[in-house]
Order: sequence, then C-alpha cells, then structure tokens
Amino acid sequence: MIDDSAARRPLKSRTTAWAGFFSRWMLKTGLTPNGVSLLGIVCAAVAGGAALMVPQSAHAWAWWLVAAAGIQLRLFCNMMDGLLAVEGGLKSVTGDLFNEIPDRIDDALILVPLGYAVGTDWGIALGWAAMGGAILTAYIRALGASLTGRHDFCGPMAKPHRMFAVTVGCLSMMTIDIMNVKAPPLMLWCLVIVNAGIVITCWRRTAHLAKALNQKPPKG
Repeated sequence: MIDDSAARRPLKSRTTAWAGFFSRWMLKTGLTPNGVSLLGIVCAAVAGGAALMVPQSAHAWAWWLVAAAGIQLRLFCNMMDGLLAVEGGLKSVTGDLFNEIPDRIDDALILVPLGYAVGTDWGIALGWAAMGGAILTAYIRALGASLTGRHDFCGPMAKPHRMFAVTVGCLSMMTIDIMNVKAPPLMLWCLVIVNAGIVITCWRRTAHLAKALNQKPPKG
C-alpha cells in the first residue's frame, strides 16, 4: 500500500496562497479531481494544436504563445486535481487512474506536435522520442512504487522539468518571430535537451530502484 505522501510529487507551489485560492474556488464550483484531470487533456490538446499551426501561419508568434499557455495550464490542472483530491477530501477509487492515464495523453499531445512545429525530420523524430521517453520515465517510477512502495520523482527531466523546458522553448521561438531575426532552431535544441535529460532521468531512477531492491531484506 502506497501512502498519499509517497505517491505525490513534492511541489512548493502546492502550498502557495494562489493555489489555495483556486482550490477553494474549484471546490465551490463543484469541480472534481477527475474532471480537472480531463480538463488538463483539453489544455494539452490546445497546446499541441497551436504547435501544429506554427509552420502554416504568418503569425507564428501567436501560436507559440498559445502553446506555452496551454502547457502551463496543463501543469496547473495536474496540480489542482491532487489538491482537490487530498486537501479537498474528494479522493475517489478511480483517482489513481485519472491521475496517471491523462498525464501520458498530455505528454503525447504536447511533445509530438512540438516536433512537427520544428518542421524537419529530426524535429519530428525528437518529438516522438520525447513522448516515448516521458512514458518510460513514468513507467520506471510506477514500477518502483509497486516494488518499494515509494515513487521516485527525481530528474533532471521529470514532468515539471520537461514542461518548463518546452515552455521556455515556445516563448523563445515566439520572441524570435516577433523580432523577425535569424536564430538557431531553438525548439529543435530544446527537444534535444529534453531527450538527453530523459535518458539521464531513466538511468537515475533505475539505479535508485536497483539500490533500493538490493537493500531490501530477503524474504523468508
């Protein structure tokens, strides 16, 4: 059995005044944790859709801005569903399903379109690789939790880190488009960094899990 504290990602923003304000507002409006998790998918879809519009738009900066906003709103929903479930007392028997499955959908809806937004074969490949890597990091974490009872949220490219990196990438591309200057393909390099960080994250989580299993006393 995994307790709530071990299963929750440590976030300082969870204890801020603005997080408390929005969680109370959501409770008053009747929103449920599972509903907020599904709303996160909508935000991710908006971000991904905006990224897909970039190559064919004369105002790419606007779509980059929408993509960045959608990514951050996805993270906001991911945090608020946990606040409503635990602090709001609305935890349900299907909460774990809605906590994990939408996250994987969110990653796919964001990372793959960002690869297509780059507009090159390398960009597309890196977008798909980042999506697969994001699933793998979550799988190792979940496997570790099933074996040790604790989730390992270490980085350097856990979910918040990935979303921060691609948000910075979107805002950088927006700035370049507004200034109308020639610059390196920053989103391409952003995806390179994300993929490299994912590889390190998977290695670190696997190493931590192996160490924890080796320290467990033998059965019998």
